[in-house]
Amino acid sequence: MNKQLTKAEEQIMQVLWTLNEGSVKEVIEKLEEPKPAYNTVSTIIRILETKKFVGHKSKGRGYVYFPLIKKGEYSNQSVEKLVNGYFGGSFKSMVSFFVKENKMDVTELENILKEVNKAKKS
Repeated sequence: MNKQLTKAEEQIMQVLWTLNEGSVKEVIEKLEEPKPAYNTVSTIIRILETKKFVGHKSKGRGYVYFPLIKKGEYSNQSVEKLVNGYFGGSFKSMVSFFVKENKMDVTELENILKEVNKAKKS
């Protein structure tokens, strides 16, 4: 998988990842105000199907949609693209950037290091 989502597509995917499955109406109910039009959400979901992010099954007279891509899988790919595109492939450069910009405190940095060390031991 190497497809990027638009902001609107990602909003719909966030809802579907939370719901596990849902109709267009159920997706709209979970979106923030102002709620988009039914046709707008329906079109975005069809685009997500074309991109193979979403599948559907019949339910009554309509469809229920569900994610085909796990949230973690998409997140990993997005982080990798960010690191490669903006930080020359260096995770260290990315972390350094956030520390320098005061977006990350020492505790957060320590927690990241603990996670890295835990992953190395696995």
